[in-house]
Amino acid sequence: MKELSILIGGKAGDGIRQAGQTISILLNRLGYRIFFYDDYPSLIRGGHNFSIIRASEKPIAAHKENVDLIVALNQDAVEKHQNRLNPGGMILYDSDHVEAEGVGIHLNEIVKGLEGKPIMRNTAAIGGLAKALDIEWAVVEDVMKDTVEKEIELNLKIAQTAYNKVEEPFFALQKLEQNMLPLISGNEAISLGAVQAGLNMYIAYPMTPASAILHYLAAHEDDLGVVTVHPESEIGVILMALGAAYAGARTMVGTSGGGFALMTEALSLSGQGEFPVVFVMAQRPGPSTGVPTYTMQGDLLFVVHAGHGEFSKVVVAPGDAEEAFYLTGLAMNLAWKFHIPTFVLSDKHLSESIFSFDADLDKVQPEDALLWDGKGEYKRYLDTKDGISPLAFPGNPAATVKSTSYEHDEYGITTEEPEQIARMQKKRLRKREGLLAELAKNEQVKIYGNPESKTVLLCWGSTKGACVEVAEELGLKVVQPLVLEPLPIEELKQALSGSDKIIDVEVNATGQLAKLISSHGVCVDDMILRFDARPFTVDVLLDRVKEVLS
Repeated sequence: MKELSILIGGKAGDGIRQAGQTISILLNRLGYRIFFYDDYPSLIRGGHNFSIIRASEKPIAAHKENVDLIVALNQDAVEKHQNRLNPGGMILYDSDHVEAEGVGIHLNEIVKGLEGKPIMRNTAAIGGLAKALDIEWAVVEDVMKDTVEKEIELNLKIAQTAYNKVEEPFFALQKLEQNMLPLISGNEAISLGAVQAGLNMYIAYPMTPASAILHYLAAHEDDLGVVTVHPESEIGVILMALGAAYAGARTMVGTSGGGFALMTEALSLSGQGEFPVVFVMAQRPGPSTGVPTYTMQGDLLFVVHAGHGEFSKVVVAPGDAEEAFYLTGLAMNLAWKFHIPTFVLSDKHLSESIFSFDADLDKVQPEDALLWDGKGEYKRYLDTKDGISPLAFPGNPAATVKSTSYEHDEYGITTEEPEQIARMQKKRLRKREGLLAELAKNEQVKIYGNPESKTVLLCWGSTKGACVEVAEELGLKVVQPLVLEPLPIEELKQALSGSDKIIDVEVNATGQLAKLISSHGVCVDDMILRFDARPFTVDVLLDRVKEVLS
């Protein structure tokens, strides 16, 4: 057996995500490539939580709707998910709380008997699951020692007791002869890409699904050399970030749609004042509060067109952890090379899922910004051939560094003279030519599947994982733009050339990528849209594509 999908479910407070992560590490130790999906409501306690851990011998970036094994810590996990079970699948359940057909273990009884805490039922479930999968106890013990932070000996006793309660393995899960890869979330990959490109300061107000970036960078602040700040609001976040950039700090902020809405006035200040800032915009369903802990690709057009006035920006949209790492590094370097705002457009599905991570860390390095040479009189907004003015920062005794939200001359002194206004507008917009040339050095559009196929699945962001697997099964071609502003239209047209049918796949209700490319003369033939706040799974998308092709 070289692929397996496991669903573990219970209520909030049962430690479902923690257990799912430990299961992911167990399977990772056996050489499998992992994709971990977490589903939870916006409740601290109560409600139904579940995680799906998919393990495969090949790289994957999506989960499947159907699973081979359900681990049920409460009755809801059976009632809500038993219809997902593949033929020949199994339910492993806590027989103290759950009625089901399958393998029952008295998890609660084990925990009580060893004087453990109620949450340690998840530890017992991991032990029972490991035996059901025929994983050697020594592997389980090593993983638990690496992952459990408190009361390790007690947790090991609980897990081993449950392990011994399973009489025979249910699945013969073989060990693969593959190197073990690190497991990281999309948010962690974004964090590391920014750090690798020289991030000095991260500023954010917690907002799902971007919050984990703040938590991760704060927890590793000393190791990574990044100052993390949690201001009082999203408006405070972006204004503080502009001030930090003005002072010379490579700065990134993170938020979701509602928080970014509050930042848009200051976004235009970034454009006018030429402050380099990276925005992580992790989408969730809207409008307004929407569904805070679920996923959507509903803010593409908002981000691309955000801000009043005319100024350059860059929007990149990674589809997996490696792309999140590389593209965040690119966004950081472009922000500082061209003194513009740049965006990493993520969503809950990418940000909070966990991937096997196979990136070349050395491919991302900080690139130097153009600094003032100290000669002559300093002009913050010097009108140069490429529109990029050399930087100096406050504290330099030879330079008066003046930035402003008002239109200004080369010194930063406000002006309302028509010649000066036009001159500065042209200066800022002149950056676009160099920006396009710089982006052209990087891969902006990816192609997967059968390059000769006349049928194309067009996707962006986190839909990439499911699209690639569906295309591989049906012999189709996948086209994925990585850069959405400025849209690499010629490269995109070349990737789509020769196709008879373009099927746009998005997790929104209106086909926002299709709308964006239509303004450049590229039209899609069909759209497959999902907008119930859940991502496309491989099997659901496969059925939808077959319907369109039939």
